[in-house]
Amino acid sequence: MDMAVIELSRLQFALTALYHFLFVPLTLGLSFMLVIMESIYVMTGRPIWRTVTRFWAKLFGINFVLGVATGLTMEFEFGTNWSYFSHYVGDIFGAPLAIEGLMAFFLEATFVGLMFFGWDKLSKRQHLFTTFMVALGSNLSALWILVANGWMQHPVGSRFNSDTMRMEVTDFMAVLFNPVAQAKFVHTVSAGYVTASVFILGVSSWYLLKGKWVAVARRSFTVAAAFGLASSLSVVVLGDESGYALTDNQKMKLASLEAMWHTEPAPAGIAVFGIPSLEGRETRYEIKIPYVLGLISTRSLTGEVAGITELVAKAQVRIENGVQAYDAVEKLKVNRTDMAAREQFERHKLDLGYAMLLKRFVADPRTATPDQIVQAAWSTVPNVPVMFWVFRVMAGLGFFFIGFFLLAFYFSTVRRFDARWFLRAAVWIIPLPWLAAEFGWVLAEIGRQPWAIEGVLPTFLGASSLTVAQLWTTIIGFTLLYGTLAVIEVRLMLAAIRKGPLEHIDEPSDAAVAGHGYTPLPAE
Repeated sequence: MDMAVIELSRLQFALTALYHFLFVPLTLGLSFMLVIMESIYVMTGRPIWRTVTRFWAKLFGINFVLGVATGLTMEFEFGTNWSYFSHYVGDIFGAPLAIEGLMAFFLEATFVGLMFFGWDKLSKRQHLFTTFMVALGSNLSALWILVANGWMQHPVGSRFNSDTMRMEVTDFMAVLFNPVAQAKFVHTVSAGYVTASVFILGVSSWYLLKGKWVAVARRSFTVAAAFGLASSLSVVVLGDESGYALTDNQKMKLASLEAMWHTEPAPAGIAVFGIPSLEGRETRYEIKIPYVLGLISTRSLTGEVAGITELVAKAQVRIENGVQAYDAVEKLKVNRTDMAAREQFERHKLDLGYAMLLKRFVADPRTATPDQIVQAAWSTVPNVPVMFWVFRVMAGLGFFFIGFFLLAFYFSTVRRFDARWFLRAAVWIIPLPWLAAEFGWVLAEIGRQPWAIEGVLPTFLGASSLTVAQLWTTIIGFTLLYGTLAVIEVRLMLAAIRKGPLEHIDEPSDAAVAGHGYTPLPAE
């Protein structure tokens, strides 16, 4: 297949995912923050908390619509742009996506209308239940999508059927409880909570700077500060767990994001700075902190972190074994009763996907030269410089958010809502969680290249037989459509923020509230 078609197919899917991840983190985080705010309203009966909840629910609704629209398009693209991928692994990959639609999406769709239009029709507890079900649906949706994505990163509970020439499920519970999928889910959801907390804190700070809707802003600020601090801490802790999962399941991704070209004596150090070079296969001007990487990735002082060069050597061996599996499959196509071929396949079946890497260099992997096998082995290395720097920006932002929310929590605890320098900073950093989330997605997806399914199906074999003109047409069409929708969404969000809460309850003037000491907020 023409490599231009493959690269354009990857570009189109990447752009669609980019649009989708602009809306999903805020949806995930806002949904559970609405549950917290409405729970306070139900427990206290204070009208101000009803106002707070309804205001943020309006912004959640605007964002929710586009999150759904972009997600549906992305799922359709598996059939239109990645038809062989869908044929080869659809029995496994399609199941979590189907469950996501039947369980999570229908759950959200059922209760979201009740949440928006049931305020005066349902009791307080009944309405809180609908809000909780919307939040549960949003997070279950993320769970099933990340189960599917986690299987692409670490394909457990499945096998290649030499009779049907497709991948099949052997243990669905292994797919569901895939350690990579579970680590990705908790890390991604926590990142969504951070995104929503920064958003609410930033908008609340803008209100406090302008002196508008102060009663709503102070309460929103307080909830976001506490929830954001817990979420930012969990992002870093769960990110550490993700690193531990990489050690066992995605060794090349771990070595690449650390630009570790050679295996180091245990425990390995972590690089805080360096300039990776693909040409020289080295990292220049490297500055390392000793032992840290070994402790994070192996939880020990003796565990070894494999380097890129050693992993390439292992890939070369797997490619050679995979050629034997490929040869057996070709023989079984001709004669399914060939017992010698079936025995040969059983011995080498785990490496069949590695033989497929050779199809980028030669039509028949069995005719590959030693040089082509070496080329294929080195193609298992993702873009090391991109991985190295994307990870550091993402991790740096994660630690920054911890410090930011610590300050916010302090100011909310002592009722200091007049620190204008902090309020201005809170407004300006609103885009940063989205940047961190997008970088996390880039790290996850570039890190598993050249695989569509790690060790099973190379990306370049999964694409549909489309033309360059067809792909450019859809890329331009999607970009224009979603670009327009994104502009509309931002304008609607800004208009809703400028308009403020639907119901505004004035807060009595109280000099002590703006002072340095702790004074409870008025009950109103």
